[in-house]
Amino acid sequence: MSANYTLIILFIAACLDYLIGDPWDWPHPVKFLGWIITHYTKQIFKLTKPYQDNSHVFILRLSGILLAIALVLGSGIISWLIIQALRINFTQFPLLTVIIESILLASCFAGKSLSMAAKEVLQLVRSDNLIQARQKLSMYVGRDTENLSISEIFRAIFETVTENATDGVIAPLFYALVGAIIPGVGSVPLAFAYKAASTLDSMVGYKEAPYTDIGWFSAKLEDVLTWLPCRLNVLTIALLSGKPLYVWRICQRDAVKDPSPNAGWSECAYAATLGVQVGGTNLYKGVVKHKPLLGDPTYPITPEIIDRALQLTRYCFLIWLGLFFICYIMSGSIGIV
Repeated sequence: MSANYTLIILFIAACLDYLIGDPWDWPHPVKFLGWIITHYTKQIFKLTKPYQDNSHVFILRLSGILLAIALVLGSGIISWLIIQALRINFTQFPLLTVIIESILLASCFAGKSLSMAAKEVLQLVRSDNLIQARQKLSMYVGRDTENLSISEIFRAIFETVTENATDGVIAPLFYALVGAIIPGVGSVPLAFAYKAASTLDSMVGYKEAPYTDIGWFSAKLEDVLTWLPCRLNVLTIALLSGKPLYVWRICQRDAVKDPSPNAGWSECAYAATLGVQVGGTNLYKGVVKHKPLLGDPTYPITPEIIDRALQLTRYCFLIWLGLFFICYIMSGSIGIV
């Protein structure tokens, strides 16, 4: 497909995510991936239940490796085959192929969904519906939300918005852009492969039982795949802050304390830029857990701060997309692409 089509697909996908997002009642690839992961893990847990020796751990870990490899590679290969079939069978209707590719690619971006989720909870808080706000928040965060105060609700929203900005928005865009410059690959397959890895991590990539062994490979794989786009996003945010050295220094001071090699960096970059502090004590199924403090508490976390964090993500997305367009067009004009 020509360079013009590549840029058009990226542009339409970005517009679709910004304008529509992922409505709950629409079919979505992540829902299908989630169905596969859920049923696969249930079967593996059932098969390994009689074993409680070292073979139990080995089978779970091997099963987790097979699941991750099959789902990530399968997502990329199947999406690539779908696109190739469209291009072969609808050569007279290239616009149809462009539209379908754009829709598939847009499904990999979560910018609109992330913004809508945050604003739904904030609206309930503004309306003094704290019970409903906590219930809605529980759909998006892993911590217990039943007794969160307003400030804790704001912190939870800010943390999920800034953590998922990387693996839900920027990293899929990164792999879509990488795929766009690889001959014969395209944006959709690499973005889909990453989305599969991210979905695996969110569903089974826990250190706690019962996913400790079956999910360890998925967690490590997602960490590796997210590492570079996360650092690039942190640098972009630091530059947008107008105080890049300060933001980088705070990240080096605090982000390294977080057990996640990426989530801490992502959250810390936003916190340092906006002058707030995240982390602290959370409850997970009644168990108290302490997360390292990231950033300095110059300002309290407010709805306005959360909105600015969402704007930062949009700016990063547009900057990456714009720079890619410029470089792609320039490289084409001199015969590189």
